[in-house]
Amino acid sequence: MNAPTNNLVSALLTDLYQLTMTYAHWKCGKHEEPGVFELFFRKNPFGGEFTIFCGLDECLKYLESFSFSAEDIEYLKSTPSLSHAEPGFFEYLASLNTQQLAVRAMKEGSIAFPRVPLLIIEAPLGLGQLLETALLNLVNYPSLIATNAARMAMRAAPAPCIEFGLRRAQGPDGAMSASKYSYVGGFVATSNVQAGATFHIPIAGTHAHAYVQAFSSLEEVKSETLLNKTINTQEAF
Repeated sequence: MNAPTNNLVSALLTDLYQLTMTYAHWKCGKHEEPGVFELFFRKNPFGGEFTIFCGLDECLKYLESFSFSAEDIEYLKSTPSLSHAEPGFFEYLASLNTQQLAVRAMKEGSIAFPRVPLLIIEAPLGLGQLLETALLNLVNYPSLIATNAARMAMRAAPAPCIEFGLRRAQGPDGAMSASKYSYVGGFVATSNVQAGATFHIPIAGTHAHAYVQAFSSLEEVKSETLLNKTINTQEAF
């Protein structure tokens, strides 16, 4: 089984109301009724004319590994919103898997447009309800990053674009996603070494201000040379 790249992606990565709605479906006997869920967006980001669909790989890993652990169930029982739910509901959650689920999707990296489904899930109503939040999370940010990267790469062409966002990203998770999906969007490399190792993306870099400030004058480096990769010769520093 392929687990999601981020170990925080689990059955609990959902909004509370998805669970309370599923409980209502279960109470009404509707949880096993067939449902079709379409994931789409209403407008292109950045006032643009297109969106690059991304995140499908992580969605499929999430769906393949989806299940509630015994610890998950105990936690849900302890929450105020579900503490009075009938025991049978928790037995239902514990038994859930995605064997009855069918997925149709655009190809990863495809150009997409508003209100056209990116992902279609066919599943029993209760299960499909529980998947919604995580799937949106796994698609929205990657698609935003890839779309922005594509716009930058097209504007910069023929010069290449390299992603350097690690130090300003929204935490390690945001940084890894930005590196991965910038590459999908047309960037040629990342400065993020961990992303290079994890996703097999080329890594590249220059140097920081701290390196320049470590020298007080050009006299300190006048005898040094650097390799000019364009013409493969050593040149004065």
